[in-house]
Amino acid sequence: MKITREEVQRVALLARLQLSPQEEELLTGQLDKILQYMDKLNQLDTEKVEPLAHVVDIVNAFREDRVVHEPKPDSLLANAPAKEKTFFKVPKIIE
Repeated sequence: MKITREEVQRVALLARLQLSPQEEELLTGQLDKILQYMDKLNQLDTEKVEPLAHVVDIVNAFREDRVVHEPKPDSLLANAPAKEKTFFKVPKIIE
C-alpha cells in the first residue's frame, strides 16, 4: 500500500494545513510506514477474537436513585425573599 504525495496534499488541504515540500515528503514517508504496519495487522487471523468495546470488563457503578431525605417546602422557602405556594418567586426577565 503506497500513499502518494498528491494524497498527502489532499489530506493537508482538507485539514487546512500548509505544508512545505520538505514536510510533504516527510509526511508521505511516515504515513506510508504507518499504512504498511496497518497492512501487517490486517494479515493477522482474528477469526476467534470477539469484538469488544473496552479491554477491562466494566459494569455500571451507579447507585440506585432514591430519595433519602425528602425536602420540606416550608423549610426551604423560609428565607426566600418572595414565594408563591411552594415555589420561589423571581422577577420576569423575558418579555
